Amino acid sequence: MAAFIDSKQGMSRMYTYDTLQEIANYLLARTELRPKVGIICGSGLGTLADQLTDVDSFDYETIPHFPVSTVAGHVGRLVFGYLAGVPVMCMQGRFHHYEGYPLAKCSMPVRVMHLIGCTHLIATNAAGGANPKYRVGDIMLIKDHINLMGFAGNNPLQGPNDERFGPRFFGMANTYDPKLIQTAKVIARQIGIENELREGVYTCLGGPNFETVAEVKMLAMLGVDAIGMSTVHEIITARHCGMTCLAFSLITNMCTMSYEEEEEHCHDSIVGVGKNREKTLGDFVSRIVKHIHYETKK
Repeated sequence: MAAFIDSKQGMSRMYTYDTLQEIANYLLARTELRPKVGIICGSGLGTLADQLTDVDSFDYETIPHFPVSTVAGHVGRLVFGYLAGVPVMCMQGRFHHYEGYPLAKCSMPVRVMHLIGCTHLIATNAAGGANPKYRVGDIMLIKDHINLMGFAGNNPLQGPNDERFGPRFFGMANTYDPKLIQTAKVIARQIGIENELREGVYTCLGGPNFETVAEVKMLAMLGVDAIGMSTVHEIITARHCGMTCLAFSLITNMCTMSYEEEEEHCHDSIVGVGKNREKTLGDFVSRIVKHIHYETKK
């Protein structure tokens, strides 16, 4: 049985299937919504959850066995509500490895989404652009990722496997659903942001520091277009559960690629870019959610 350490309140608990089902049951007993789409809001993108209507919200600290988010710009709550008339479940703030949480704990809420009944995951993040063709404010659809943390043996699925979540070994080709990527491109044209839409490869680093010039140059040589500190382990967990995934990065800064270049990016500026794009991103995600809803009803 899959088991993950939970040290909340100084106690040693295990994230077994039963523990995660307990979390799901706690939430299901307190909301009438039964969403099929789960959304993870990245840094500066938490306002997506503010656009939900008829909400039931739960602060992380009130949910049994749940960790808390310690990052500025992450509100720290689960929100159930309607987005464009479609019931969704939204993480308004996520958990990061650099906060001291193991990857299994960072991605644990994805398994809760699965147990609640979500079949689709939309993961968003703020990322630095390593592709010199990108601009701040661009939206990069993630077509693939490079799991550098996994290369070092750090994977959210480490340890005994529970077949009730998914198989021990599984493929990662087409992890980011090609049909949803094409749908997102069509929607981008419909709302007039096709010139700001990119498609590229994402990688997650441990953080919390930004990358050195040498690191960015190496990653760019490997084919990385955007760099962040989240998402990859969440997507791996979602695919293990059989969820259909779409993810995108808001390019909030350009990575420093020269020693002569002044490094200006900081967390406040990242959050600011997200705020400036909140209306566009809200429309973008709402239309994607509506498409998923009607496609899965066919």
